[in-house]
Amino acid sequence: MLVLLANWVPNPTPDFGANPRPFVLVFLAGFVIGILGHLVRSRPMVAIGIGIVFLGTVLLPLGVFLSKSQ
Repeated sequence: MLVLLANWVPNPTPDFGANPRPFVLVFLAGFVIGILGHLVRSRPMVAIGIGIVFLGTVLLPLGVFLSKSQ
């Protein structure tokens, strides 16, 4: 039972090896662009902001992980 429980505990020192600062900056830039898009009522600008948030939180970290896992 303890072995199964130990498999659910995340590794506190993952072998990811990437600095999170660029991902957070891209994420925040997407939010700023999205908020500005809402303020000026520009749907394309809001969509670009959402896309940048998705890029910074999913696509870029996934790309770094895949490039380092090979």
